[in-house]
Amino acid sequence: MATWRTPIHRELNRRLRDAVGEKTAVQFAKLGLHTVGDVIRHTPRRYLAGTQMSDFASLRVGEEVAVVAKVQSTRIRQGARQRVESLITDGSGYLTVTLFAPKPFHATWWSSMLEPGSRGIFIGKVGVFNNSLQLTHPDFVMIDGQGQVTAKKDHVKQSMQRAVQRATLVGLYPATAKLPTWVIAETIALLLPSIRSLGDTLPPWVVDQAGVLSLPEALTEVHEPVDVTRAEQGRDRLLFDEAFGMQLAMAQRRRTLDGLEATPRPRTPGRLLSEFDNRLPFELTQGQVAVGETIFDELARPRPMHRLLQGEVGSGKTIVALRAMLTVVDSGGQAVLLAPTEVLAKQHYATITGLLGDLGDGQRLGAHEHATSVTLLTGSLPAAAKRQALNEITTGDAGIVIGTHALLSDPVEFFELGLVVIDEQHRFGVEQRAALAAKSAQQPHTLVMTATPIPRSVAMTVFGDLEVSELRERPAKRAAVTTVFVDTFNNPHWVERAWQRIREEVAKGRQAFIVCPAISAKQTEGDVDPATDMTAVTELLPRLASGPLADLRLGMAHGKQSVAERDEAMADFASGRIDVLVATTVIEVGVDVPNASVMVVMDADRFGITQLHQLRGRIGRGEHEGLCLLLAAPGEGQEDAQLRIRALVLSDDGFELAERDLELRKEGDVLGAAQSGGSSLKLLRVLEDADLIRATKDLADRVLADRRALNDPLLADLMTQAELVAAGEWLEKG
Repeated sequence: MATWRTPIHRELNRRLRDAVGEKTAVQFAKLGLHTVGDVIRHTPRRYLAGTQMSDFASLRVGEEVAVVAKVQSTRIRQGARQRVESLITDGSGYLTVTLFAPKPFHATWWSSMLEPGSRGIFIGKVGVFNNSLQLTHPDFVMIDGQGQVTAKKDHVKQSMQRAVQRATLVGLYPATAKLPTWVIAETIALLLPSIRSLGDTLPPWVVDQAGVLSLPEALTEVHEPVDVTRAEQGRDRLLFDEAFGMQLAMAQRRRTLDGLEATPRPRTPGRLLSEFDNRLPFELTQGQVAVGETIFDELARPRPMHRLLQGEVGSGKTIVALRAMLTVVDSGGQAVLLAPTEVLAKQHYATITGLLGDLGDGQRLGAHEHATSVTLLTGSLPAAAKRQALNEITTGDAGIVIGTHALLSDPVEFFELGLVVIDEQHRFGVEQRAALAAKSAQQPHTLVMTATPIPRSVAMTVFGDLEVSELRERPAKRAAVTTVFVDTFNNPHWVERAWQRIREEVAKGRQAFIVCPAISAKQTEGDVDPATDMTAVTELLPRLASGPLADLRLGMAHGKQSVAERDEAMADFASGRIDVLVATTVIEVGVDVPNASVMVVMDADRFGITQLHQLRGRIGRGEHEGLCLLLAAPGEGQEDAQLRIRALVLSDDGFELAERDLELRKEGDVLGAAQSGGSSLKLLRVLEDADLIRATKDLADRVLADRRALNDPLLADLMTQAELVAAGEWLEKG
């Protein structure tokens, strides 16, 4: 639990239930708001001015809206339930307001308020009746020409009346049905005075350098607005706080790392790396050479390297990492490669030992004079094999160690750890990086790899303590992959053609993947959200085996299988004993089967852009051109899904697709596993706010270089806040 040095940070981090009660806090939690600070920084999505009319053209059926409109006509209708119907207008369009009266006097009262020519603010859900838009039983207040309340619907909407009377503008907050915008405004009004009285979260000299409003001013402008421009300035301060706090924490990490010492690992001519390079059966790409030289320069320094290597699918990151590892082995150190899954760890082991040949035979009789040993350590190793692996690591016989989380456990002791390579960074956190580093007498060099291209704005946000290298160029022999969208809603008969294409490829001696979002009817894999009618591996395979793919050799792989069962299926597919592998996203990374030429993705609209791009990268890895068929039936209201699929069809550039993915996610957590919904970044949007992120990065460096920052409790608390977020969410993800 964090210890806060200043009253303002202590109050902002107070649990909301301690401030407003359990019942209210539960409703705020549904919006991802758990502390006083979360609520105070919950800003209106827009502002209503009682003196301005709304535009009905933007209204959509099913959405919660707030409109300022003029009453055109009102009448009382009789029936099973007496009701008041008013026609309101924005000056060009019309909207029906329907109010059901519990008793006759309610109808008389409401109709007297809704006089033709009067104006009001109406809040409710847009529906349709008789082909016309309507609001059924909305909340409302009537206002005069200056926006002041003249009448209201009933006593239960006191909070709505107070919100309108509190300021010239009315803020409309992101809300839920049980927590309407007026209750949010009322809660903020309750918390605001005590927060403002505690002053700023930043020292005055930092506020001056940043050129932003003070926090008390900003909160007043945002939550009690009198002018839209000033409200935006207030929001800018809150936006700045998120960016600056994050960059201050990253700057502190960089300064800490700069103060550490590492053993220099310069290249040694005529040893293992030289022999490996001489034997390579292909030429390195220009990108591989350039990034390699950068890494070699940093390894040779007495300061630890901290570099992020991100590359296009199939761009050859493993070769770059292996050459770095061999450089460290040549200098007498050990290199470890940490993979997120056993499947990927074993794939790396097979790839690296295959590339090294007898250079990886260690001390075996007949091995090359400079050979090293490559050791695999995973959680499923038998006890005897695990003891042998641990012994090779401890004695230094293993120059290269490949493994999973098992490498982080206490029994693992390295002889001389010189380099840590972390594959698929988004699966590991800063604490896990530190756990490996702690196993070395001196800080080891660190190379972080990801096959999911990260937009520069995200890399600067999330990996601010790492330098970034990119591999955009693909090896010359990589075959092209054609991607086709198969619309199974409008053309259900095309599914049969997809199975036929698989049969055609297998007849040529090639292999195929079929990817499903679900394991079974109730189990999904990884980040896919459960939903009805999703294709499941365990249900599709039997249908294919007895139907369209009856005479082919089918295998299955998913995350709920035992490690041995899944490994066997993967090995059978890699060796050609299986023609078609029906799998979930467990094949997303690390599976290298050059003979696989076709992939069918079921329910492709259930996946994100980058995930589909990763899956597509499993084919076309050899000399055969690839075909990726994206089967989906996106219906109305699934425009984003159609845009995602279209993006995959139009581009095979992972960096371009990463930017497009970021644009489409909009308000979602651009870094989180769910790829949508809430985020610890409440306001900051790394694509839109890239300039702000760059500016706060520079400011953070200047602030930490200032002597006034050395013992400032406000800055210390701000960094604690950022590190708490880091440990909990977005700094740990990619």
